[in-house]
Amino acid sequence: MKRPRGRTSGPRTPIALAIPALLAITFLMLPLLGILVRTEWGELGAHLTSEGTTEALKLSLVVSLWALGLSLLLGVPLAWLLARVDFPGKAVVRSLVLLPMVLPPTVGGVALLLAFGRRGLLGPWLEDTFGITLPFHMSGAVIAATFVAMPFLVISLEGALGGLRPRYEETAASLGASPVRVFCTVTLPMVAPGLIAGAALTWARALGEFGATITFAGNLPGSTQTLPLQVYLLLQDSPEAATSVSLLLLAIAMAVLVALRGRWMSTPGDQRGGRSGGTGRAGRSGRSEQVPDDVGAPAFPGDAGSGAVASGAVVTEPAPPAPEERWPLRAEVTGFNRLTLEAEPGTTIAVVGPNGAGKTTLLRALLGLTPRAHADLRLGDTDVTKLPPHRRHVAWVPQDGALFPHMSALANTAYGPRALGVPRAEARRRAQEWLDRLGVGHLAHRRPAQVSGGQAQRVALARALAARPRLLLLDEPLAALDQTTRAHVRHTLRTHLDTFGGVCLIVTHDPVEAVSLADRVLVLDQGLALQDETPAEVTRHPRSPWVARMLGRNAWPGTAGPDGLALPGGGTLVTADPLPAGTEALAIIAPEAVSVHRDKPTGSPRNVWPGTIREITTSGSRLRLLITSSEAPDLVAEITPQAAAELGLTDGTPVWTSVKATETTVVPT
Repeated sequence: MKRPRGRTSGPRTPIALAIPALLAITFLMLPLLGILVRTEWGELGAHLTSEGTTEALKLSLVVSLWALGLSLLLGVPLAWLLARVDFPGKAVVRSLVLLPMVLPPTVGGVALLLAFGRRGLLGPWLEDTFGITLPFHMSGAVIAATFVAMPFLVISLEGALGGLRPRYEETAASLGASPVRVFCTVTLPMVAPGLIAGAALTWARALGEFGATITFAGNLPGSTQTLPLQVYLLLQDSPEAATSVSLLLLAIAMAVLVALRGRWMSTPGDQRGGRSGGTGRAGRSGRSEQVPDDVGAPAFPGDAGSGAVASGAVVTEPAPPAPEERWPLRAEVTGFNRLTLEAEPGTTIAVVGPNGAGKTTLLRALLGLTPRAHADLRLGDTDVTKLPPHRRHVAWVPQDGALFPHMSALANTAYGPRALGVPRAEARRRAQEWLDRLGVGHLAHRRPAQVSGGQAQRVALARALAARPRLLLLDEPLAALDQTTRAHVRHTLRTHLDTFGGVCLIVTHDPVEAVSLADRVLVLDQGLALQDETPAEVTRHPRSPWVARMLGRNAWPGTAGPDGLALPGGGTLVTADPLPAGTEALAIIAPEAVSVHRDKPTGSPRNVWPGTIREITTSGSRLRLLITSSEAPDLVAEITPQAAAELGLTDGTPVWTSVKATETTVVPT
């Protein structure tokens, strides 16, 4: 079957839109065609090399470059202020930036004359104090060009800064970098495409400025007569030469636009090949190490051991450094989070809770990076509450790692030591050592876009550890790793934490991490601490339904009564150890303690409900059944595949469930 020619996939363009669009294109092209058609190509060289034209061209280049320099000096900080700081009158300031773009250039020239002229607001003071006269001088042409061109730089750079997530800058600050260092080493390199595009547009606009220049600086040959003003004069005496010079300006403008190719519209996240340090993307090897955040794990998990590291990494295990100083933690957190944290040096605290519980807000409060919560923080004998983030010695690994995409893995890892004043050679040696410990030393010279998500997360972890912080904050640091690599990194991290002289907080949804890494588990819900105990105690007696379900348990809230626990939806759960009447409590039922029957059971069980199987899933060598009932909350039971086959269980099968009173644990809440 032949395919029709001349047809492309996609919706057809409506004629009612296509015709006006073609007319618009024609309208824009005709003036340009007019210049091309009317140019005397044989005399082009003579026109462009005439003394007046070359002198005006040189002056235009000098004026436009000075205008570009002033725009960079003043416009870059202004763009950062508009993009990063909320302040009263921000909308007014942005309007002032945009005003020269919509203001008639001659009106701009009049405004400059009334501000900086000899009878203007500042003109007399400048002349009397510094002997500076701007009007009818080359410096006046520079001021006029800067006034009309700088908005292009500010708008382009503000857009690029708006697309750059603050997490990169916040992470750099947590590694000890001052705001100026962060701006120069992280912010500017990451918004370089927007900065370059804005600078190119600013220069091109300054080169072609006419109205404000002739009004404010005049049209003095050799002093203020730039190339556009030369075109204006040539139109009166030599129209052919004016056309040739206009062609030159047109060619320069087109060259700038073609070179940019729309880059002034881009944001840092649009850069090809760039990556925000996110997880789950394959690197050069074509492999990805992403796994779901919530990895199924047994209720009493054990560490899988050190394991082997993927990707052919050569792993070394140097002896961990001996602790030099001890930094106990005390924090009083107010605001959205309301809790008190106290921990001795070497303590690792796992922070768990549902989404929105305040886990990340707690970390950001300790960093001093959020207005939602405030932490009165002491590390050792030092009160760091009023110190800025870069002076707190609190290192942070965010969920996505936030590796700086313009730096190699080695440079990323050495960033913290360098920010703290460590010599370059020593910082790189320390960085390589930590990369080797985490099994990514062979990737030292690759950039984040060239490694997988799991490898990037290990580099981010090495970067935080290399900074030798007094408080270490990890926001799901192992979520992007596969199981084998996760076991190795967990082993390495635990080895380091055993000798760490400070306190470590780890936000996690993985019970393996909570049990194998943490000395305490802090359970948060709506900013409050529901539980702060050892992993074993939290596993045996969870006080949060979310934690119980994370550990694979059934969790039913209720109110203690004379016969057991009164459930919110009606019915009563009979328990072996009743609580005082009126006590709010949580009943914990292990899935393996739930018996499943096809007929109503008789005998010792005191909690019996009818139900229907809604879902059957595999959990290791056993099956998990989700059973719904009109007489009790949803219940998860765990049975063997053989038992399921003998009972003939499938989705939708009606069953009976039973739970012994002695198999139920009730925890006051």
